[in-house]
Amino acid sequence: MKKSIVALCASLLLTACGTGTYTVSSGKADEAMISFLSDSEEPIQVTVDGKDTYEINTVKTQEWRKNPKIKKTAKNTIYVSSGKHTVVVARREKDGYYSTSMKTKYEHKVFVSAQEHKMVELHINK
Repeated sequence: MKKSIVALCASLLLTACGTGTYTVSSGKADEAMISFLSDSEEPIQVTVDGKDTYEINTVKTQEWRKNPKIKKTAKNTIYVSSGKHTVVVARREKDGYYSTSMKTKYEHKVFVSAQEHKMVELHINK
């Protein structure tokens, strides 16, 4: 009798284990990140592949060199698909006393792979 109770409990425990098919999806997202470094934090306009335009601020080079993993870059990051992209950076400059216009300061082809965070250093002369 004791053996049959132990066998019954053991069979209940084994059947209580989760059996079946589970679908698990893992891996990295197919996106990359681009951030821009400058001597000072300033607003820029970034156009990616001539169609997507972003208004962001640059990250100060000095702060980034001290701590490359600073959280500040998260708000100054553009998320793009992996691959080759044409990036155009423009900055607002004064033409006169009141009028301002956007002047292209950087135009380059950038290749980024999945989950890569590319830091583009801008040398903007004032």
